[in-house]
Amino acid sequence: MNPILRRALAFDAIAFLILIDQICKWWVIEMYFRPRSFSVDGASAGFFDWLFKFPQEQFPFVRFEITSFFNMVMVWNHGVSFGMFAADDKTGVLFLIIMALLLSGVFFVWMWKATSWWQIIPCVLVIGGALSNVWDRVRFGAVADFFDFHIAGWHYPAFNIADSCIVLGVILLMCDTLFLEPRRTRINT
Repeated sequence: MNPILRRALAFDAIAFLILIDQICKWWVIEMYFRPRSFSVDGASAGFFDWLFKFPQEQFPFVRFEITSFFNMVMVWNHGVSFGMFAADDKTGVLFLIIMALLLSGVFFVWMWKATSWWQIIPCVLVIGGALSNVWDRVRFGAVADFFDFHIAGWHYPAFNIADSCIVLGVILLMCDTLFLEPRRTRINT
C-alpha cells in the first residue's frame, strides 16, 4: 500500500478513536450519570458544548450496580495507569500531559516508520487513547473512568475506552515484537 495512503488511514483512525472515546465519556457523564445523580444540578450539556468547555468541574463519585460483576462508576484518575503517580496540583497535571504527549510522539515516530499493519494498528491504538486522555486532563485535570469490573472480591481498576485502546495496543506491540518481528526478520534474510 502507498505509504501516504497508509499514513492518512492511520491519522484518520487516531482521530476516530479520540472521537469515539470522547463521545462515550460525554454520554456516560452527561446522559447516564447526570440524570441519575441528585447531587449534580443542571441539564445535560450537548456534546460539542461539553467537549470544548474549559475548565470543567469533575463530576462527583457515583456508582450504579449493573450486574453482579459490573458497575458503572464515576471516578477521576489523577495519575497514570491504575492511578499511579497521582497528581492533583497543576504542575503534576502538566507533567502528566507532557509525558503523555512525549510518549505519543515516540509511538507516532514508530507508526510513521512502520511498514507492517501489525505495528501500525497498535501504535494507532496507543496514540488515540493517550491523546484522548490528555484532552480529559486539559479540561478536567484528570481522566474520566467509569467501567468497573469485579468478581469474588477482586476489583479491576476503573477504566475507559481510551485506556482499553492503550492496553490493547501495548499487548499487540509486545506480541509483534516477540513473535512476528523475528519471523519477518528470518523471512527477509
